[in-house]
Amino acid sequence: MSPPALELQGVAKRFGGVAALAGVSFAVREGSITGLVGPNGAGKSTAFAATAGFLRPDAGRVLLRGDDVTGLSPWALHARGLARTFQLPRLFGGMSVLENLMVAEPGQRGERLPAPWFARARLRAEERALGERARAVLGRLGLAGVAEAPATALSGGQKKLVELGRALMSRASVILLDEPAAGVNRTLLRDVAAAILRLNREDGITFLLIEHDLDLVAELAPLVHCMAEGRVIASGSMAELRADPAVAEAYLGMAVEPRDAA
Repeated sequence: MSPPALELQGVAKRFGGVAALAGVSFAVREGSITGLVGPNGAGKSTAFAATAGFLRPDAGRVLLRGDDVTGLSPWALHARGLARTFQLPRLFGGMSVLENLMVAEPGQRGERLPAPWFARARLRAEERALGERARAVLGRLGLAGVAEAPATALSGGQKKLVELGRALMSRASVILLDEPAAGVNRTLLRDVAAAILRLNREDGITFLLIEHDLDLVAELAPLVHCMAEGRVIASGSMAELRADPAVAEAYLGMAVEPRDAA
């Protein structure tokens, strides 16, 4: 049996006297869309940062397809096929949308110092091929019409799609999505959701997403993990979590009696 695409085993992280993560364990099945929900302060973003190499865990392990990648840098994980987006998109404002995607391609010859002087024809050919690939990605995301626009001119939803496009340009097969619905109007949110589903179904990309829009989570993710106070308190479908008294207590701050079965 193949290992999960991503797995956290007892991951812990403290900031001073505060335990942001208190032994978090969960798995993300290969080729799935998995949700990560919970109230503010539950530790979701810290779990993302520890998974993607932006924080080193104090204890526990992060496994990528069975390999221990705990504490690896974001760029080392990027090279292994793991990428993340951010709640507030981090685009290069002085570049066009197309250029924002092109710079995400790993291993470009122009990044090596001698190349611009000794392989100009090869670099031009590579740049043309790179531009064509970036335009193809933008087309899949419904952004072909804004390829030449400055990244700063985009709406919130379009910026989220550009970040997703950059993850695709990096050839990531596991993508961590940090609140894809945040700051996105309902019309464009349908485009974002459709893009995630399409990339999962057609390309087999594995997604783990943090999201406060629980209806969107229910639509996208068959399996959802709920965190509270730095640990996972429940896992299941969104419908099952909504009926779980522990989840209701975590979100509402009060105990909720379970309903009698009909």
